[in-house]
Amino acid sequence: MERKSAAGSIRNKERSKKKFLDAVGKILRTKGYTALRVNSIADMAGVDKKMIYSYFGGIDGLIDEYLRSQDYWNRTPIEEVEKIKPKWDDGGKSFMEEMLVSQFDYVHTHKEAQKLLLWRLSESRKALKKLTDTQQESGEHLFKLLMDSHFKEKAQEFRSIMAILVSGLYYLNMYAAMNGSIFCGIDISTTRGRDKIKKAVSFLLNHTYENL
Repeated sequence: MERKSAAGSIRNKERSKKKFLDAVGKILRTKGYTALRVNSIADMAGVDKKMIYSYFGGIDGLIDEYLRSQDYWNRTPIEEVEKIKPKWDDGGKSFMEEMLVSQFDYVHTHKEAQKLLLWRLSESRKALKKLTDTQQESGEHLFKLLMDSHFKEKAQEFRSIMAILVSGLYYLNMYAAMNGSIFCGIDISTTRGRDKIKKAVSFLLNHTYENL
């Protein structure tokens, strides 16, 4: 009976922790990171705010745990690289195109990802820096594995082009989400407009691989 009671207590704790983490995500999506307060998170979760201190040690611990759970950019490159081994003979071009398009669509459809990008640009926080550092480590792994050996002495030029592509795709999504969807006459919020951007990504990558 005691073992069952202990197991039930653990399940209740995990459910409550998930409610808090989900509440952080919902507030971030709808109101932004500046609205993340103990009372608002507890109200959204429907759990006594004292549990935030009991489970996470406080709001900073809760937010840090939430940030650690947002690992799309951290896990995807390393996991996906195993799937493209037969395509390594193209220097990683097909993989990079797939990754860029995938991230472009992911940020477009996930409000939390948009808010996290804004947060990372707006505030210095240890957990945010850790998220960025882990993302950079994943990217570095891919560059060394695929692209550096392909471009050799031109590897830094390729990295510079990728920096512009990645940041540009992030910015287009953020611009469309926050201040208007038309950029250089392209409506980023429409399927037609987004397809044009994706074709431009393919065009730029093809020319980069052909001419570097």
